[in-house]
Amino acid sequence: MIPWVINAKYIKDYTVWISFNDGASGCIDLSSELEGEIFKPLKDISFFKNFKIQGHTLAWDNGADFAPEFLRESIV
Repeated sequence: MIPWVINAKYIKDYTVWISFNDGASGCIDLSSELEGEIFKPLKDISFFKNFKIQGHTLAWDNGADFAPEFLRESIV
């Protein structure tokens, strides 16, 4: 089964609570994943907080996103 993000809530700093179509849920701290040009705007917390669920994953208006498989493997 390919994991899909079905719900997400901003928690604090660079931490997001995410739930998946397989019933798994948990928090992920993305602070160490914001490397590279596409993720540079996400270092601004006000921009980071404005994610949406698009294409079954977290996405931002500048085109940044994370593979849902990566997010699923990274929840704690």
